[in-house]
Amino acid sequence: MTQTSLHVRRASPDDAADFARLMGDPDVFGNLMQLPLPSAEDWKQRLSSPPGPDHLHVVAMQGGQLVGSAGLHPHERLRRRHSAMLGISVAVAAQGQGVGTELMRTLCDYADNWAQILRIELTVFTDNARAIALYQRFGFRVEGTHRAYALRRGRFDDVFAMARLHPHPPTVAWDTPGP
Repeated sequence: MTQTSLHVRRASPDDAADFARLMGDPDVFGNLMQLPLPSAEDWKQRLSSPPGPDHLHVVAMQGGQLVGSAGLHPHERLRRRHSAMLGISVAVAAQGQGVGTELMRTLCDYADNWAQILRIELTVFTDNARAIALYQRFGFRVEGTHRAYALRRGRFDDVFAMARLHPHPPTVAWDTPGP
């Protein structure tokens, strides 16, 4: 894939066919909690019914093609509302070209500056060195290993539980004069 400008925007139901193509690649869905053989109709339904207005689901577009997606999904339980789950996928042909970095930058900016998220969590297969390195560059740390976490290619494989705490949690400017 030739290097062209990268644009990140919110996902829409019109992206359904592109999502089916991206998530249909065994080298992509094999590292996610997705299943093989996704349909555009299923993706259209998923993209038409987002889980909530505070969930962020974005796509990376390069040369008019969807080359990646990422989501930030806040927990709904009252005592966990300060945290969110992160998911990300990048087309194989676009890996190593900064797509994952731009998607992570977008999600971390949203979490840190707009969404009141203190903690971002994710799981990643222990053999996905490229993804682990990306997450570590954004401040994620391995917190533990889930043994036999998910069935993948006929095996129960391990994942790391990783998380990132807000690097500079918001503060209140108490010394600012009031009205």
